[in-house]
Amino acid sequence: MRVVGVTGGVGAGKSTVLAYMEKEYHAEVIQADQVGHEVMEPGRRAYEEILNVFGSEILAENGRIDRKALGDVVFASEEKRRKLNAIVHPAVKQEILCRIAQAQKEKKDCVVVEAALFLEEKYDAFCDETWYIYTNEDSRRRRLKESRGYTDKRIDQIFGSQKTHEEFFSRCGHMIDNNGTQEDTCRQIDKRMKR
Repeated sequence: MRVVGVTGGVGAGKSTVLAYMEKEYHAEVIQADQVGHEVMEPGRRAYEEILNVFGSEILAENGRIDRKALGDVVFASEEKRRKLNAIVHPAVKQEILCRIAQAQKEKKDCVVVEAALFLEEKYDAFCDETWYIYTNEDSRRRRLKESRGYTDKRIDQIFGSQKTHEEFFSRCGHMIDNNGTQEDTCRQIDKRMKR
């Protein structure tokens, strides 16, 4: 089984790559952000630990963690943000490893793992190869304005908090250039998958 890691800056078009991999290669797609939401659900890996640290005031009426209330708490304090990350990130990584193991049992040919903090969390350690999805800043900026309604100020903040092109490029084994057409991107994926 082949485990492919996918990373890149916000607005680079990672979801386009994931959708193509799922459709054309029947890849098991695992997105760390989605897994992060799931591990915070009642009865899951991080739920009780988060409650122990942040208290029941972060709960919604239905007993689930109110992500906005939790966000208000952690973004007001760097220390609290670190505490939350120390709970959630290991739980996400553990869940991803379980899903990869399950995919192997099910004899899947390919698993694709996507994460915004892919390099920071060292997800490349359990991937056979890592793809950096590259799109220039102007295109990413345009996409984020069109698809998410972000302002230039918001985009600048996000770009400033993410790794640079050079950092991604130096730590990933392969680059998919997503500046052209979707067909061009898909051709690069096909070429890589044939190797």
